[in-house]
Amino acid sequence: MTDSVLNVVLGLVATAISASLGWLAQNLRRRRRLERVREFFGMPGRTECLLVVNRRGGTAGSKNVSRNDVYALMELATLVKECGAQADVVAHDEVRQGLGTKAEFCLGGPGSNDRTAAHLANWLPGVRFVPKPDPPYGDTISVGTEEYRRSEATSASGDRVYVLLARLHAGPDTRPVFLIAGQTATSNHAAVRYLVAHHRRLARRYGTDETFALVLRVVSPEAYGPDVVELAADVTTAATTRPAAQVAA
Repeated sequence: MTDSVLNVVLGLVATAISASLGWLAQNLRRRRRLERVREFFGMPGRTECLLVVNRRGGTAGSKNVSRNDVYALMELATLVKECGAQADVVAHDEVRQGLGTKAEFCLGGPGSNDRTAAHLANWLPGVRFVPKPDPPYGDTISVGTEEYRRSEATSASGDRVYVLLARLHAGPDTRPVFLIAGQTATSNHAAVRYLVAHHRRLARRYGTDETFALVLRVVSPEAYGPDVVELAADVTTAATTRPAAQVAA
């Protein structure tokens, strides 16, 4: 074999080795990213998780689900599939199990989701959804001493709605519950998009097993739908603190 042919062969071998190492490194990075996502959401591969479905707002006793809530569930189902887990879709009034055995995504405020009401009462005692007599405004989200009230387009701040996004842990080595409780179905959808888009940032801030509670602001949903959403406040401390009146009782 001449020197020129040998050089060509060695070059091809080196290229093949370099390509293989590059593919292997890329594959390992992809696997590490996937494992971090699974850890944050509590969904190892081939496990089950719950998607708890609410009913359409204002239709007590009905099984109807708002269109935007359906869209939110579809995006959650895609996330579950990417993690290699299996989604079990259950109506809010048909769940009969505690927290921690399965990861859970619970959609809708306490007025449309009985399980949300239970989660708030037991794990986020500082949060209340206060009905207002003026129907266009919907429930006000009250956390500690702060209130987050829906505003219409005619207000000085423009059309804005709020949604509570929280992760709950019943104890060590348990699967998390993600609570998405908004003033409208559009705000629920917006919170799901925020969670999917910002889970890496949330993981850096709160780790994989820390409870957190955030209030998100959805800007001009009538014009932008669920696309423009921003963090209004981190309310973790106030949300997890039982009001003094309840403690005294």
